[in-house]
Amino acid sequence: MPFLNDIENYKSLSIVGLEKNTGKTECLNYVLSRLRDSRKQIALTSIGIDGENRDQVTRTNKPEIELSEGMIFVTSELHYKQRKLVSEIIDVSRQSTSLGRLVTAKALTKGKVLLSGPASNHSIKELIADLKNKGVELTIVDGALSRKSIGSPAVTDAMILATGAALSANITQLVFKTKFVYDLIQLPEIEMNLKTQLSNVDRGIWAIDSEGTFQDTGISSVLLIKKEKDRLFQHGNRFFVSGAVTDQFLEFLKNQKQISEINLIVRDFTRVFASPETYYAFVKRGGSMQVLNKTNLLAITINPVSPDGYRLNSDELKRALQDKVNVPVYDIKKM
Repeated sequence: MPFLNDIENYKSLSIVGLEKNTGKTECLNYVLSRLRDSRKQIALTSIGIDGENRDQVTRTNKPEIELSEGMIFVTSELHYKQRKLVSEIIDVSRQSTSLGRLVTAKALTKGKVLLSGPASNHSIKELIADLKNKGVELTIVDGALSRKSIGSPAVTDAMILATGAALSANITQLVFKTKFVYDLIQLPEIEMNLKTQLSNVDRGIWAIDSEGTFQDTGISSVLLIKKEKDRLFQHGNRFFVSGAVTDQFLEFLKNQKQISEINLIVRDFTRVFASPETYYAFVKRGGSMQVLNKTNLLAITINPVSPDGYRLNSDELKRALQDKVNVPVYDIKKM
């Protein structure tokens, strides 16, 4: 699996499912097993909860997360008590989740764990930095895009995307939906000087004028665009939206006569909550979009089996998706 060599070039990696049951944990266990003999110190955590042996929604069995001896993991106090391995505690953080404080521990034997890590971007970044100070050379973050979490897997240096029949039982639709997320992940990053200035902006819509200075439009949310539309273009056609971008906002922008001059900046690809149809119409009319934080997509994995047992043709799905993206596509169970 060529991308495994690439992984070791990064300090942090997220493995992200486009939907529940798209094979994310299978992919994670595969990556962990292949990194078992790595000389690097590896740590694992999660955005939200992961590692359950049974899906709480579909009631289907799930693979559990299995660590090798020597790997570090970060989870809540509640789930640390439920681990199925011998470990030693390295640290108990002051960071707390709804399931208790975060426990950092080292596996002394191989075994299974249930992960529940920090939920916000700030907390995830802080944790990755803290683990680095503890000697960790690669932190792997288990995450999912469909979760209602304020944490984004885009805070890591690199990413593997897991998709599959749970997203759609129709190959054409499945490829279309996956390609849309792929396109968002490929959005270009903004200039470094602007990135530094905008990183700490956490509310509202801001304009970047012709001098490169950012100005507060006074609009606190894209949801208010109809009411506040006269204030949007007072400083130009380039904007930073600190929160989510919706269908309504992109529809409004694409109908402006100067659409070809409009450049929209979002924090990362997970902040685009618009439909593929609306996003592609915005781009087709000349609008452009950039991100504050871009992550490197290393590969896409596919799970051709849906939770209700429907099975797509793996080879056909792989070919169809590979024709649309410029990263390798793998069916983990065939490797």
